[in-house]
Amino acid sequence: GTKLRSRPCDSRPLSLFDFLEIAMVQRQRYLTPAGRDELQAELDHLKAVRRPDASARIHEATEAGGTGDNAAWEEVKNEQAFIEGRIQDLEDILANSKIAEKTKEAKGTVQFGSSVTVVTEKGKRQKYMLVGSAEAKPLEGKISNESPVGQALLEHKVGDVVEVTTPAGVTKLKISRIS
Repeated sequence: GTKLRSRPCDSRPLSLFDFLEIAMVQRQRYLTPAGRDELQAELDHLKAVRRPDASARIHEATEAGGTGDNAAWEEVKNEQAFIEGRIQDLEDILANSKIAEKTKEAKGTVQFGSSVTVVTEKGKRQKYMLVGSAEAKPLEGKISNESPVGQALLEHKVGDVVEVTTPAGVTKLKISRIS
């Protein structure tokens, strides 16, 4: 008979959470200086205003009716949990992100932090700013350098036509301006 070797405790199979943690540690996040300032301002506001406000409202709700079957208390506890989670996320992003600024050597090419105007195949002009995933706001034209459009535009010059594969299919974008 074949005998299975026992494995030491530290060689347990990796869980999904282990893979996610490894992926988060290995993936370098980037922020623009403006993005860092925006996230820092949000963190400061959460710590100085929203956290103390939620704490005071928890105290008031507890005084008013205890914790059992108290909708106001439940609501403010959920808000506090959201605030604490967001504070932790922001601290992690700020501590583990690299601040990337445009380099002079790459002048004239699309790079992290660039504002890019493109013309679609249908002649529509669109302006994008390449930012890190933590500061991306696609509806405001701030797209992640990791997005399909962001990746396609990187390192290209004015006049270049790039192909972008999106869920809607392949689109061609012509770069008309970089700033």
